[in-house]
This record gives sequence, C-alpha cells and structure tokens, in this order.
Amino acid sequence: MITAQDVKDCALEMGADLVGISSMDRWEGAPKQMDARYIAPDAKSMIVMGFRIPRGTLRGIEEGTFYVSYASMGYAAINHVLQPMVLWRVTALIEDAGYEAVPIPNNFPWCNTDGSGQDLSRIGVHNPAFSMPVSPDKPAPDVFVSMRIAAFMAGLGEIGWSKMFISPKFGPRQRLAMILTDAPLEPDPIYDGPPLCDRCMECARECTGGAIPTDPNDSIRITVAGHELEWANINYVDCSRYFCGASEEYNPFMVTKADQEGFQQPVSQGQRYKVGPTYDYGRALEGAKGCIRACMIHLEEQGKLGNSFDRPFRRRPEWKLAWPRE
Repeated sequence: MITAQDVKDCALEMGADLVGISSMDRWEGAPKQMDARYIAPDAKSMIVMGFRIPRGTLRGIEEGTFYVSYASMGYAAINHVLQPMVLWRVTALIEDAGYEAVPIPNNFPWCNTDGSGQDLSRIGVHNPAFSMPVSPDKPAPDVFVSMRIAAFMAGLGEIGWSKMFISPKFGPRQRLAMILTDAPLEPDPIYDGPPLCDRCMECARECTGGAIPTDPNDSIRITVAGHELEWANINYVDCSRYFCGASEEYNPFMVTKADQEGFQQPVSQGQRYKVGPTYDYGRALEGAKGCIRACMIHLEEQGKLGNSFDRPFRRRPEWKLAWPRE
C-alpha cells in the first residue's frame, strides 16, 4: 500500500519543491476538453508538483546584463529536464506499488482548446480542424489540463490577478507538473491561508506589453470545488510578443529598425528573434517583468513568502532604453 506521504517524500527527494494532492472529483464542472478525468477515467488522485524558479535566474535581466540564466535554468531546464526526471521517479514509485500513473509534464505546446481568454465563449471548446474525438463520448486529443487550476485543487496556493500561480513559499516563482493515478491517496485541503494576491495591480503596471488589464471588472471567473477563482482577462497575443522582447525599451537585443519590425508580424510570417531557443525558451527576454518580478517584489516587501532573503531583489534604479537607439 502506497500512501500520500510516500509520494510526497519521493517527489521532494527527487527535486520537487512543492507537492500537493487532489481528489479527481474537484474537476467536476470543468469543460469536457479541459477535464483531466478523461485522460485517466479510473484515476482517484492527482499529484501536483511545483519546481522553484531560482530568484537568481532573474538577476541578469534585472541588471540588463545576462539573459541566458532565466531562459535556460529558470524556464527551459525546469520544464524539459528537471520535471521529466522527477515525474519518471515518482511514476515508477507508484507503479512499483501496483498502481498506474500518468505523468503530465508542462512542456507540450499543443492542445485542442481555445484558452486564450479573448473569446470567452471559446474557452474549452473543441477545434474540429485540429483533431477529432475517437468516440462521441470523449473529448478530442489533446485534452488541455490547466496546471494552475490543478495546483489550486491540490492546495498549493492561489491564482493571482496575472493568472500566475502564487504559492505561500515562492510567490509566482514556480513551474508546475502533475501525475494522475488510480492509487487512493489522501487529498490535501484547498489553500485557505492568508490571501496572497491583494490586487495591487503591480503585475499589470509593470507588464511591458500592457497585456494584463488594470480594470478589476475585466476578468475571468470560474468555480472550482466550490471556490470562485478570478484572474485578469489577459491579451495572450501581446503577452506572447512582449514576453519574447517586443518592447523597444526593455530589449537590448533590439538594435536595428529591422529588429523592431520583426516583432510586428506573426511568428508564422517571419523570424522576429535574434536569440536562439534553449529547449524552446531562449527568447524569454522580457524576464516576466510584471507577472513574476513585480509580483515577487511586492510579496517580499509584505513579508508574505516563506522563501525569504537577506536583501531586497531590486537594489538599483530600473534601467530603460531609448528608441530609436542612439
């Protein structure tokens, strides 16, 4: 017999920083195309793991001098190297105990649902041009499982205004992965500690693309396991562009007019990047200025996070570049 504590101990020993467990009934009411129960219909438990983004991976972008650390060690290596290794080991532990386990990493770029938030009527709706259900009673592959909603279900924290998942230990500094299993594991209670996101709107004000609205009524609301969740109605097109460095003021690699013009067209119509990918993420040039850095600074100043530091993150005046370049 394997226990919830056995699973948590293994995950933490292998490299996860947070672990929580949810029962599968907490997915009740989810859109069919986003319901994890269709992936493993016999699953009884969902294990959600958080992997910290080291605060120091953001240092080089904060100083404007070193961009590789966040893109590689704070993003790509977590999703493509660390998470799969931990998922393998925890999955092996569960299956050695005689139960099936479905590892779900956070590194696949496709699904059959519209989660953009720009057309609320399309969220979780099947796109027939992408794939088709194998039978009338099933959603089409691939089902999209929101890691952030799953982490909320597993008691790891809450979803902030920026839609970033916020934990009481790391704030917005973690990436998530999960396992579905038919092992009957004791679930954790949903987080009911002190509120973490106070709607300060620093994430929205600091976002270089203005992708996060400041209007508190411009939001998306859902109900999960009897709890109402709300986050900003984010413009994901702008989020994607500015995450990759579309702002002239915050991208030191944007030197020429051609560099700037490249960011005005979709990726499918031409290469807009100068920095090559590192496991798909070498282009995270904005360094999550609003949704991670500003949020983290605010939470640290309030003393809300368990992972605390001797010195504040922002120690020097913020830099900002002029355009056109001098």
